[in-house]
Amino acid sequence: MTDTPNILKKILAKKAEEISKRKLRMSIADLAGIISETESPRGFARALQDKAANKKPAIIAEVKKASPSKGVIRENFKPVEIAQDYAMSGATCLSVLTDKEFFQGGEVNLQMAHEACPLPMLRKDFMIDPYQIHESRALGADCILLIVAALSDTQMHELADTTKELGMDILVEVHDQAEMERALTLDTPLIGINNRDLRSFETSLQTTLDLKVMVPDDRLVITESGIHTPEDIKLMMDNEVYTFLVGEAFMRAEHPGAKMRELFSL
Repeated sequence: MTDTPNILKKILAKKAEEISKRKLRMSIADLAGIISETESPRGFARALQDKAANKKPAIIAEVKKASPSKGVIRENFKPVEIAQDYAMSGATCLSVLTDKEFFQGGEVNLQMAHEACPLPMLRKDFMIDPYQIHESRALGADCILLIVAALSDTQMHELADTTKELGMDILVEVHDQAEMERALTLDTPLIGINNRDLRSFETSLQTTLDLKVMVPDDRLVITESGIHTPEDIKLMMDNEVYTFLVGEAFMRAEHPGAKMRELFSL
């Protein structure tokens, strides 16, 4: 945690401010009332596992307007239309960015996508406080992201415990060997390997190939970032990685769903 990249430090400081303000507006008790009226989680991990078990590409398609490294990725950003397009085009699950300050996302995007689309949904944000886990379930999320680089071991396990209590799945994300060792202490089946270096922002698919050897057979490897061509997909599948989180390649296309079908030959 002492070697946290500067951009991540900046994001986490802002996130702590946001959470403090949101806690004043709505308590965990308030969120519990909303959760009691919310449909049960849709089975994010199970949907991916079922696809990957048959050696078919399991695609987590991302609904994302911008990023800190690339700026605005999609000007014509209509989250409901994008979510429905993905669902009709063969996506297995969705990932919806809810961070406002750095990704130009929002909680309402997740709510709207959840109401308009039947696929299981990941809330893609920077989770640092159990409050956010309750909030995520109230918004309709079926899975949350835990970024190992952003968390201490104590935080990581506390957030994971809260997530399980609420019946959601966890995607735990790593960038290197040290983070992988920490991630594997969690009892969760989904291991996301992010191919983007947090310091240089460069991507290399070799990161997934190097780190996947550490992952036990009872976990599912999800390759994240840097998937842009059919050759990238073939490389992963030839190495028995069948689960993909893809955002930018789809978001830059005029029709994200059509781009997904083209890339994955669906």
